[in-house]
Amino acid sequence: MMGLMPSEETRTLTSTTVTDPAAQDTAEADASPTRAWRRRLLVVAIVLAALNLRPAITSLGALLEEVRDGLGMSGSVAGLLTSVPPLCFAVFGVTAPRLARRFGAGAVVCAGMAAITAGLLIRPYAGGTPGFLAASALALMGIAVSNVLMPVIVKRWFPDRVGSMTGLYSMALACGTAVAAAATVPLTDALGGDWQPGLTVWAALAAAAVLPWLPFVRNGERTGAARGASARGAAGREAAGRGASAREAAEQGAPAREAADRDASARGASAEAGAGTAGAERPALRITRSRTAWALAVFFGLQATAAYITMGWVAQIFRDAGVAAGTAGVLLAVIMAMGIPLAFVIPRVATRLPSQGPIVLVLGVCGLAGYAGLYFAPAGGAWLWALLLGVSNCAFPLALTMVGMRARTGSGVAQLSAFAQSTGYLISIPGPLLVGVLYQHSGGWGLPIALMAALMVPQMLVGVLAGRDRTVEDEAAAR
Repeated sequence: MMGLMPSEETRTLTSTTVTDPAAQDTAEADASPTRAWRRRLLVVAIVLAALNLRPAITSLGALLEEVRDGLGMSGSVAGLLTSVPPLCFAVFGVTAPRLARRFGAGAVVCAGMAAITAGLLIRPYAGGTPGFLAASALALMGIAVSNVLMPVIVKRWFPDRVGSMTGLYSMALACGTAVAAAATVPLTDALGGDWQPGLTVWAALAAAAVLPWLPFVRNGERTGAARGASARGAAGREAAGRGASAREAAEQGAPAREAADRDASARGASAEAGAGTAGAERPALRITRSRTAWALAVFFGLQATAAYITMGWVAQIFRDAGVAAGTAGVLLAVIMAMGIPLAFVIPRVATRLPSQGPIVLVLGVCGLAGYAGLYFAPAGGAWLWALLLGVSNCAFPLALTMVGMRARTGSGVAQLSAFAQSTGYLISIPGPLLVGVLYQHSGGWGLPIALMAALMVPQMLVGVLAGRDRTVEDEAAAR
């Protein structure tokens, strides 16, 4: 499953080794036998972390009616609750690259898993809506930083397997999302029927995800910048040694040609070292100058809007149409489970295409068909609508894949990931809240579903723009 298609491997490896020396150093260091176990452990850590990036949200969606009754929430307040995830992702996600530079990406993700654990343990018993929101924000803070850093970790440790590792991570994310949606109601019934234990149980999965990240905290992460500095220092020392040898040979009467050749070698090595230093001192990428970065951010925001409306409200749509609570949870799980196979297939297909626009259009058409079904016959064709919405929901792994493809360097991926996700989640905040307000004031799901379908059109347009074959570094430098 982890194997790579030849064209994908060639494209990704060439891009990384030619244009990103830091990533190349990482790949070479991690290829050594003594560090192979860390790569294997990191695969486990990535999978466990991904499993925990959505249960805090979908478990709540499955029990939203019970939580609303227990805490006395109105439809508008429930809409606010479903808007908290993108708000937290926007606010906290932007801090992830800075935290990673200071503490290491592994340490930040480990802390994120611990925050998820604490938030899920506290929120059912926080006492009232404000405490519930605050504890949810703690868990979502951990999810936010992990969301941003996963593409960075994949690019740094697996530069020749970006598509495959993104697919694996996305599959695990979809699996965790689906299992939480399907199992929360049965678990709640098995634990006595109270919604509080049904939400708390997911803290155990988050606690398990902390463990494999601990070695990456203890051993630390030698960043690409540090490796680059070491390489430049070694080049400088080698250049100085060659220069001294050339001068010594000349003073001792060595042939002029030999001395000149050695001196030329010294100048070449010095030039290489100087070029490395100049590259290190290059100003930071001005990501906001890239039109592709903006298109990707808007695409990310609109697909996140659809995803969080789906996770927060679709189970309730089915329940209001007469579907039993347990079945509605399973339908939500089906939507999320579609991402398990497709999250692996879509990134691999996307990396083989020069433009990802066709994939964007296919996903958008499936979304429009699913919303039409929810509008006209929500209960009659519930399973078909769930399948179609599940396919449409796979815009998330596509967006993650495009983040890795639209930047050449590891630092460019980090900046693009933070910008696209933080800006995108800001864009997605009003969507779930507006759905709750429309539902409360209209007394039905007609207007909210029409809104969801209308947002799919601009998502398709900006997705085509974001999928064009270009990099943010080139666009920023050209403006």
